[in-house]
Amino acid sequence: MEAVHGSMLLIYAVIAIAVLILMITRFKVYPFLVLIIVSLLLGLAVGMPAGTIVKSFETGNGNTLGHIAIVVGLGTMLGKMMAESGGAERIATTLINWFGEKNIHWAMMFVAIIVGLPVFFEVGFVLLIPIAFNVAKRTGKSLLLIGLPMVAGLSVVHGLIPPHPAALLAVQAYHADIGRTIAYGLIVGVPTAIVAGPLFALLIHRYIKLSANNPLAAQFIDTEHKEGTRELPGFGITLFTILLPVILMLVGSWADLVFAPKTMANDLLRFIGTSDVALLIAVLVSFWTFGAKRGFNREQIQKFCGDCLAPIAGITLIVGAGGGFGRVLMDSGISKEIVATATAAHLSPLLFGWFVAALIRLATGSATVAMTTACGIVAPVAAASGVQVKPELLVLATGSGSLIFSHVNDGGFWLIKEYFGMTVGQTFKTWSLCETIISLMGLGLTFALAAVL
Repeated sequence: MEAVHGSMLLIYAVIAIAVLILMITRFKVYPFLVLIIVSLLLGLAVGMPAGTIVKSFETGNGNTLGHIAIVVGLGTMLGKMMAESGGAERIATTLINWFGEKNIHWAMMFVAIIVGLPVFFEVGFVLLIPIAFNVAKRTGKSLLLIGLPMVAGLSVVHGLIPPHPAALLAVQAYHADIGRTIAYGLIVGVPTAIVAGPLFALLIHRYIKLSANNPLAAQFIDTEHKEGTRELPGFGITLFTILLPVILMLVGSWADLVFAPKTMANDLLRFIGTSDVALLIAVLVSFWTFGAKRGFNREQIQKFCGDCLAPIAGITLIVGAGGGFGRVLMDSGISKEIVATATAAHLSPLLFGWFVAALIRLATGSATVAMTTACGIVAPVAAASGVQVKPELLVLATGSGSLIFSHVNDGGFWLIKEYFGMTVGQTFKTWSLCETIISLMGLGLTFALAAVL
């Protein structure tokens, strides 16, 4: 079969995504199956060699799961230990006491910005979702009102602020100053998170009613122990256990400041600072702080770990399949075609950085892939354009673009849909819209900053 080229590729991509959404929303086919079927059919339709289509899907699936399966598994264990020990309840009650029930959505956003700094979006999400479930239950408020500010805070730091991996890569690609990038990132990021998080959540939660039955929330809400019948773990020890992976990752990223590169001590710090190892250490620590110290025996702790993994199996498969779909879009040449379209448009460097990242994000579903790929394309074009632009602002514009409209090829989309217990349509109206607000507002504030600096 003849391979498809040029703008026909884009038409096929749009059709594939439309079919995908229709099959899941209208005909209620299980997303995991739909993602596989549509990926294979798209590969055949655009004339990819039949032998490479399955390989391409498997590669994307494997690459996504390689990171996410471990992170979600370990993060869920940590969340389960926190819930069973009463730690999530302790944090929920403390936040409610500090901020008051009326302002709890602000508290969730600030916590997310702090926790999200050194960790991938998915890691921050699985660390914080048990707290969101508990706060929602304690205050009787919609999970959207509590959860959207949290994911907005995580998303903003994911896309705009180093030491986040994608933002760090962009800093290097554009030769930006890391300190200035963090400072500008906060100037742009905090107002953006406020609008896309608490303010947007206050508006949207009135229109979207979530189902009362959320099987995943039941995992993390402590129902067996009635209040007042037991002592909750201290706020300090609970916070330390949750932030331990965050601290270890930060220490890992500072390894070169503490020890000379290529030394044993430096390598060890970097090793401990990888998200998988940091989470593993935190889980083992939680067996003591949330387990043994709270009077649970080894059998009980083993049971918690086993019980909490069953509900996340489906999510993990769907997230992987989303990665497979993204890879087919890349290997079929659709992603390249999107970039070519952007390059032909001759835009100002800031807008060009945003546009390229936005298109790659829409095509591949990954903010990290979008940001890292876009830098490689935009850096030489920006340098050749002769327009003077601060490299730190290019990082922010590209980061903003990489966060636009999260949809069915993004693992985060399925993660949020499943944990919040939403339909695909509801996820578009809440999460996808929240991401788009972040992207557009991030770009607008970056332009405003460029006018001032």
